[in-house]
Amino acid sequence: MKKYLSIFTTVIFLISCSNYRAEVKELAIQNNTNMDTITLGAGCFWCVEAVYSDLKGVEDVVSGFSGGTIKNPSYKEVCTERTGHAEVCQLTYNPEVISFKEILEVFWQTHDPTTLNRQGADVGTRYRSAIFYHTDEQKQIAEDYLKVLNDEKAFENPIVTEITAFTNFYPAEDYHQDYFELNGEQPYCTAVVRPKVEKFRKIFKDKLK
Repeated sequence: MKKYLSIFTTVIFLISCSNYRAEVKELAIQNNTNMDTITLGAGCFWCVEAVYSDLKGVEDVVSGFSGGTIKNPSYKEVCTERTGHAEVCQLTYNPEVISFKEILEVFWQTHDPTTLNRQGADVGTRYRSAIFYHTDEQKQIAEDYLKVLNDEKAFENPIVTEITAFTNFYPAEDYHQDYFELNGEQPYCTAVVRPKVEKFRKIFKDKLK
């Protein structure tokens, strides 16, 4: 009985510590009035979250859904392709540490923005390349940056990234959060997420936490 009690106590302690760290992190973000927010879609949100979680100046990354027509959709509902949502990550970042333009530089170099509703083998509108801007300044920077990339033919084909005003964000289920960190050996992670993260870390090594 003591053995089980000890195990139970340990589990409760770990959960409490985890909750405490999350609360401290959230409080720190709330107390920092200099933070900005941007919502980005670049294919599977597991990939996007894994990349931006490593980026200096990004304080929080939450996987979820934006741009759809129903409230609080489940992952299963989004996968039907009938809700209109994109898989996205909502970033909270410190513009005094990293600029929005730098965030977009990472965005356009870590996915293919020229394939409509597709990233590799992931096909569907939920995988579309999208920037859901929160301010007019973000909109202008994103549109100007996209134009420069297209004018300079940075990619073989034109960029099809959607630049749309932010209207809603719904966090995905808990098991989607920190997915790569917690499930790094899962087949999709080893085949798709890990190579993308390793490439990102090599290109942007001076911007890592």
